[in-house]
This record gives sequence, structure tokens and C-alpha cells, in this order.
Amino acid sequence: MPPTTEVRLASFAELDARTFHDLLRLRIDVFVVEQTCPYPELDGRDVEPGTRHLWLTRDGAVVAYLRILADPDGVARIGRVVVAPAARGAGLAGRLMTEALAVVGAGPCVLEAQTHLVDFYAGHGFAVSGPGYVEDGIPHTPMRLRPGR
Repeated sequence: MPPTTEVRLASFAELDARTFHDLLRLRIDVFVVEQTCPYPELDGRDVEPGTRHLWLTRDGAVVAYLRILADPDGVARIGRVVVAPAARGAGLAGRLMTEALAVVGAGPCVLEAQTHLVDFYAGHGFAVSGPGYVEDGIPHTPMRLRPGR
């Protein structure tokens, strides 16, 4: 029987310590260790009242994650999109994005894509919205959800 994948959504106040630990562990394992980018992973935005943490579990273990920030201008910002190495190739990133866009709804939404993933995000309704740049040694491209996606 294939493993069961469950969708979870919570504000920071709704997270228990173990879950927050597991979410951070995945983010740090991939963004800091695997991608060799020493940067301040804890940027203070996880605890903001408007932030939503969205993740997938498989048999109780966190396998994919993203956060949705409520920027001051009323725009939703998707970030920290990550899939555990052992779970890649199973469509989890696509499922995560579909779930995130359902949470965001019809409002404006932006993200900063690692440039090699622009086509992936374009497949979810995003379009390049500005020039590329390099952050922590990785090329990034700003993207905005197309109206009427």
C-alpha cells in the first residue's frame, strides 16, 4: 500500500514545538546544508500573525514545506518551498503549490524562484516579473501570479 500523504496548514501559534523543529530541520537540511548557503534561516517572518505554514507529511514525517507570508502591501508571498531529498520526483512540489494557491485564493501573489525552477512555477500560473539576481550564490528570478490564472 502506498504511503499516505497528508496536507497540514497552521499559523505559528498553532504549531507545536516538535512540528516547528521538523519544518526547520527540513529547511536547514536543504537550503543551508545541501545548497551550501549559510544564511540566517530564522528571519523573524515565521512568527508573524499573517504567516501560514503549509506542509505535507508522509507516514507522519515532514516531506515537503512552504510558507505563505502576508506582505504589508496585501500581497501573499510564497517562499521556502522545499521537498526532502528522499521524497523528490513524486510530484510533492506540485501538490504543495496547488494547495498554497488554494490558500492564497484570488489575491495577488509573488515568489522569488530559484531560476532553474522558473518553468515549474510558470506551470502554476506565475510569470517573470523582473530581472534575475543572485542571492547566496544562487540565481533567482522574481515572479508574480498572472491575473485570472
